[in-house]
Amino acid sequence: MTETPDWLAPALAYVQDWLGYQMRITEQPGCAVAVAWKGALVMEAAFGHADLLAGEALTPRHRHRVASHSKSFTATAILKLREQGRLKLDNRAGEHVKGLSDEIAAATLTQLLSHTAGLERDGPDCEYWQDRKPFLNDADLRAELARPAAIAPAMRLKYSNHGFGLLGLVIEAVTGEPYGVWVKREVVDAAGLTETTPDAPLPAGANLARGHSGKALLGRRLVFPGDQSTHALAAATGFVSNAADLVRFFGQLAPTAEKSVLSAESRREMSRRQWKDPWSALDVGYGLGTMNGVFDGWEWFGHGGGFQGYLTRTATIPAAGLTLSCLTNAADGLSTPWQDGIIAILKRFHDEGAPDPKLKDWTGRWWSVWGASDLVAVGDKVLMAAPGLANPLLKVGEITVTGADEGQFSQAGGFASYGEPVRLIRGADGKVDAVQSAGTRLVREADLAAELTGKYER
Repeated sequence: MTETPDWLAPALAYVQDWLGYQMRITEQPGCAVAVAWKGALVMEAAFGHADLLAGEALTPRHRHRVASHSKSFTATAILKLREQGRLKLDNRAGEHVKGLSDEIAAATLTQLLSHTAGLERDGPDCEYWQDRKPFLNDADLRAELARPAAIAPAMRLKYSNHGFGLLGLVIEAVTGEPYGVWVKREVVDAAGLTETTPDAPLPAGANLARGHSGKALLGRRLVFPGDQSTHALAAATGFVSNAADLVRFFGQLAPTAEKSVLSAESRREMSRRQWKDPWSALDVGYGLGTMNGVFDGWEWFGHGGGFQGYLTRTATIPAAGLTLSCLTNAADGLSTPWQDGIIAILKRFHDEGAPDPKLKDWTGRWWSVWGASDLVAVGDKVLMAAPGLANPLLKVGEITVTGADEGQFSQAGGFASYGEPVRLIRGADGKVDAVQSAGTRLVREADLAAELTGKYER
């Protein structure tokens, strides 16, 4: 393996420190995260619980319902069949699957893969997303695919789970095997994934992180089993995996990956933007079974997923050789903002470099009655990070160290302490006990807790 850059380890250390604090203040049930660099796993961690009711701690080995991540696996399967000469992307769906409505039969595989075939998103009755009925079986799906399309093809990006359910039927027609059997062998196993299945139930001995309801409705969370089969919609939403397997898989889809189940040409076609979301506040688009966008100048592709009680997200950043996955097990999970926060941290360290060894004492979490602040050294400066924010390093105060334990805010907002001094305060043992930030003394958590309870607790 190529040696990792020197900035990566300190960046990943702060990612975990920040996520731990985010878990604490948001009271989310659980979060699992993994990061790979050039195909090698460099971090995996888990926070919180796999099952709040049972008090079961979440571990990196727990699997999550990763829902629409399934579409990237399905797209990989279609492109692999194309490489084998068993189908073409401009084939019409009706060439492989009978009984479709005329409009849907005329849809090309490319249109289905890019969500531009005009199909309904979930059909006329999708109460399975509320766990009020089972997911569609083969006959149910085929009956709904006999209905007309919602809009004409090639008009705009229009997401469709039914479209990927249809791609699952195409895979079955071409291979003569059940979707889950062929995809497990030819995609999941071929990619070297050992903790991923195309649908529930899980293999014996595998642990499933349970989903949880949001907290707003009842003021508490209920536990969702999360173990229902998605039947004929497995190609759209059935997959069960963990963060480590997801970064291994999506890292292989990068056009620059050294090892992959697909050719570089297929990967380029799969990950490039085919269509832009016309009604998104963010710069988000879709390729062939992959989402894509730009965050802080870094182009990414990957996918997200939403299942009852789970929100999950994975992104590959080819230019940086990075893939990251953030999995949460709650209906109000924060996988998307947390993934963006992780990318922001990695980007800042990537741009600024590893911290100067002379800044080794300019670190740690420090408290005032207004909350926590983190000293984070990057390159030759120290950041006064805000761990309570979704992007903890965005436009925060920057400290230039000017002498032994002395520094100055060399950058800060107009309402902050620009130009004012910062000083480390050491105890009798020589260790840093507090930080004097302009006119405010920041102290350790235990010291502030003792001060406040001593003053105000009744």
